[in-house]
Amino acid sequence: MVDTYHSDQEKFYYVPEGTFGVVPANPPMLGHSCSSLDPDINPTNIKVAGTGSVDVVSLKRGLRQPLLKLKYPIPSDAPINLLQYVKQELNVSLSLQVLYYKNQFAFATDIISLLYKGARFDKATLTCGIDSILECEAEFPAQDVEVGTAKIAGASYTEYAGAVSGNESYVKIGGVTCERVTSWKLQIDNSCKAVPVIRSVNGHLAKYLTWGKRLLTGELNFEFESKQETDEILADVEQSSLEFGLGSVNKVSVEHTKWDDFSLSGKSEDLIYAKVPFTARGPLTII
Repeated sequence: MVDTYHSDQEKFYYVPEGTFGVVPANPPMLGHSCSSLDPDINPTNIKVAGTGSVDVVSLKRGLRQPLLKLKYPIPSDAPINLLQYVKQELNVSLSLQVLYYKNQFAFATDIISLLYKGARFDKATLTCGIDSILECEAEFPAQDVEVGTAKIAGASYTEYAGAVSGNESYVKIGGVTCERVTSWKLQIDNSCKAVPVIRSVNGHLAKYLTWGKRLLTGELNFEFESKQETDEILADVEQSSLEFGLGSVNKVSVEHTKWDDFSLSGKSEDLIYAKVPFTARGPLTII
């Protein structure tokens, strides 16, 4: 008898697409462990009201809006292999697969497959603390999702492993290493927008999934031993860049940044910390 599925019986994989919305033939699927994995399928049903009834008189299918949200530790094996696709400049769409299965994955049975096609890396939130690991919370809107009961025919499945701890990261402000930061956060929002058109075939699917205006924000937490950031806010100083280490030789950086705020927080018998959110004009670099 088939039982319910548990988190140790689900996997996430991805592959870049050559053509938007088309899964490559015999794809080399890459994946890694996730701390949370939340697939969503929204048919955006249209509720039609009418006279003569207190109830809705009709329900019609609207624009399908598949969305996959996940949170994963940055794998030390390949820190930016997935993260790089958040860059609009690459203009890459992805096929994403979430698999639920029984038994060992190599001999999996009772498979449930959610295959997202034409997905864009819309949002990424990178977080890192000195007593934790480097993680990424991501959102992928897609053109369509296909539900199946098998792996992709002819596909190979490979997984990255490992994690990057906070003591393997670093922060540079204006190209100079800063050793007062206890945690950092970087948010990348590509403002992706689904664009539907009136058509007789697949009219319920978006024809395009376009990039929008990119927003780059984040926050640094400092040990409170300097009023430097306060002075820079009051003096309207723009930093040339903020750079964050992702483990190994990889890094992410944003240029032309300004501090948005300066606030102090601390509990009784605890150290005082300075929270300093920022906004960047860009560009964004991930290497």
